[in-house]
Amino acid sequence: GVPVRVRPRAPDIHLRNKVPIMAVNVETLEKLERRITLSLPSAQISSEVESRLRKLSRTVKAAGFRPGKVPMSVVAQRYGYSVHYEVVNDHVGRAFSDAATEAKLRVAGAPRIEQKDDTQDGRIVFDATFEVYPEVQIGDLSAAEIESASAEVTEQAIDRTIGILRKQRRTFGQRPAADAAQEGDRVTIDFEGKIDGEPFAGGKADAFQFIIGEGQMLEQFDKAVRGMKVGESKTFALQFPSDYHGQDVAGKEADFRVTVTRIEAQKLPDADEAFAKTLGIAEASVQGLRDSVASNLQREVRVRVLARNKAAVMDALVAQSALELPKALVNSEVERLIASAREDLKRRGIKDADKAPLPQELFQAQAERRVRLGLVVAELVRANNLQAKPEQLQAHIEEMSQSYEKPSEVVRWYLSDRNRMAEVEALVVEKNVTDFVLSQAKVTPKVLAFDDLMNA
Repeated sequence: GVPVRVRPRAPDIHLRNKVPIMAVNVETLEKLERRITLSLPSAQISSEVESRLRKLSRTVKAAGFRPGKVPMSVVAQRYGYSVHYEVVNDHVGRAFSDAATEAKLRVAGAPRIEQKDDTQDGRIVFDATFEVYPEVQIGDLSAAEIESASAEVTEQAIDRTIGILRKQRRTFGQRPAADAAQEGDRVTIDFEGKIDGEPFAGGKADAFQFIIGEGQMLEQFDKAVRGMKVGESKTFALQFPSDYHGQDVAGKEADFRVTVTRIEAQKLPDADEAFAKTLGIAEASVQGLRDSVASNLQREVRVRVLARNKAAVMDALVAQSALELPKALVNSEVERLIASAREDLKRRGIKDADKAPLPQELFQAQAERRVRLGLVVAELVRANNLQAKPEQLQAHIEEMSQSYEKPSEVVRWYLSDRNRMAEVEALVVEKNVTDFVLSQAKVTPKVLAFDDLMNA
């Protein structure tokens, strides 16, 4: 049944006449809002309340009475209201679902149920106000103008990626004492900072390590340590950026004293057969390494190109579609976005994330767009048979699995869980929609540089 909540009156457990439940009236209010008048037989409600209370009396405990011997008057006084609430709620939910089904209404969100003051021939009367799903009108997609992106994996991109893989597996060895610290060296330092002559939180550390030139420290700090030797000390001024994450020091100038205690030079492994073996590449050769890297980059390019083109398609669908938005769906999406934002704050370690002020207005536009797109895409899928086919799901999973060391285990991992398969199905449907719209629209090809695509 539909999850509804009503506020019942005080229970009456004595009436016994049974009259069938019926839907009385269906009204169109404004836009998507509708109202159905429902009535429930008081006798049937009372009979079921009495039945549940009698069943409850067998196990309920009350001071001064043995279990199972508590008088019905005591049971009704203590539990009658809540039982009556449950019974009415159950019956109204079923009655509303039956009425909506009979009227062939697609209900969007939960109805708002209100009990009317009057009764009719021994029946309790309710008004159920709700929204229905809108009629979605998708315009002429052939008139839509969409930019379709593409990109190629270059030799330079392969070289840079291999360089990153080598850097991830580098080792460090201590430099001779006479050598000065330079780009790429790992230095170990002791430092202490002061602002206006006073130490500040986080401004002091011993045996602290960082790699010069890799952005691990503020640029002024990084430059100050370059050229220093083991045992050397230096004092320098550092201006903290105004947007520095440490609010206590943001925008302030500090004086730091640094002493270098160790300097280590990095050593990168050669991009040879031995290196290819450490990466688990089947064809452990230099060419096999390049082919494997190229294959992974091509998969990443396909994913990013699809994401970019999908965004362009969704923008076109929004522009070409006309529909009213059910407020209930938008409100539910706003609540979901707020809950997601709070979870994100928790993951970032924000204190009292549950109490952080997150006005609904911040999420309104995003929620409306998501609901609009959801309704439009659903209609497009239904009208053009764009549902995900089993062979598409299998192909998508197999392609994703190729990025892992044991693809067969990844495939089994997806196939063994319905939720994971639902995520895959959603991705395949989005691709089907993207391909369909691109096949209908006026498409302008746009070739992107590899770096531009990856940095977008």
